Amino acid sequence: WKPPLKNVSTSSDVGIIDGLSGLNRSVDEYPVDAISKRFRYDAALVSSLKDMEEDILEGLKSKDLEEYLSGPFTVVIKESCDGMGDVSEKHGCGPAVPEKAVRFSFTIMTISVSNSNNGSVRIFEEAKPNSELCCKPVCLMLADESDHETLTAIL
Repeated sequence: WKPPLKNVSTSSDVGIIDGLSGLNRSVDEYPVDAISKRFRYDAALVSSLKDMEEDILEGLKSKDLEEYLSGPFTVVIKESCDGMGDVSEKHGCGPAVPEKAVRFSFTIMTISVSNSNNGSVRIFEEAKPNSELCCKPVCLMLADESDHETLTAIL
């Protein structure tokens, strides 16, 4: 960051997980002072939609909209950033992990398809939008949720 953000370490590393295949190197190869692992947002969204392919197809079939397989689709997501509390732990001979962790995630709330007759038809709606099971992680940070400068730098 230029100029550097106040109170944010200049020696920290953010490992961006590029693509749908996950980590591009082993956890042991990341610098010891890495404070975050983050998926590319577009890769995380595409991966989540691919996981939901059966739900999307089922929604299209139930509304007799199979001819709209190629869209266009409207996807509504809800983002959330939650403090995970105390996670302090010592890993082998490495440094002690900071005491707090924060998870930035999103939930796919609804998927709609535009058709020529009814305008927009909802083909998927998340039944339990506040459940951890439907939250798709984008970033895990070792930081305090009240440390807005570090969160801003990472995200």
